[in-house]
Amino acid sequence: MTVLVQISDVHIGSLYDASVFDTIVQEVNSMKPDAIIVTGDITDEGILPQFELARVELERFKCRELIVLPGNHDYRHTGYLLFKKFFPSTQTYDMGDVLLITLHTARPDRDEGEVGYRQLLWMQKIIEKFEGQQKKIIIAMHHHLIGIPDTGTDKIIILDAGDALRVCLESKVDVVLCGHKHRPWVWNLGSLQIAYAGTASSSRFRGFFQNTYNIINVKKNNLSVNLKIVGGKSFPLSDLVSKYQPFLST
Repeated sequence: MTVLVQISDVHIGSLYDASVFDTIVQEVNSMKPDAIIVTGDITDEGILPQFELARVELERFKCRELIVLPGNHDYRHTGYLLFKKFFPSTQTYDMGDVLLITLHTARPDRDEGEVGYRQLLWMQKIIEKFEGQQKKIIIAMHHHLIGIPDTGTDKIIILDAGDALRVCLESKVDVVLCGHKHRPWVWNLGSLQIAYAGTASSSRFRGFFQNTYNIINVKKNNLSVNLKIVGGKSFPLSDLVSKYQPFLST
């Protein structure tokens, strides 16, 4: 079995809760996951002191692969230059029964995201190379592909979301992992799941008011995505949708 952990929107800065992150490190290391995927917004302002602390904090994780993607907050204030220095990485990971591909959607000093046709063509060619190998295909990115309840305006989305969704469906991607909106959720488009992570360690909540991360288990032909409340219980992410009730302020 392959175990992946998705952590997102750490937001090291003024709203970062170090004690919550301490708990995450303890919980995740006890799982001994094959990979940890951090889907962006590691920092809040993309400045040097925040990147320095982010590297120290993320190096506390123990796993075979620590995969860190940039978010729109990381690319502020020329943070796109610092990100490459602090978190160099590749974009393709062959983990036996899982093919993980990361897409960079952040752009310097822009809140909205974009995949771009070059990156989509590249993704298609990579997946074609593994055709017939019975791998689960997982794509990880920062920005969200489809709007989510209780998160306000959707103007900050992937500009070419339609093309990205088409390529994912044509390439028979199993799961797309997203962050950005600080709201755990999942959408199903046929055989494609789009799983969203909440904020791991900031207090900038939307719709779900606890720090969370996602756990992805792959065993033979089965793939499941669970939501883990930091310091609390774990349950299928789909339960959040089936039992959904809109948050109403009082």
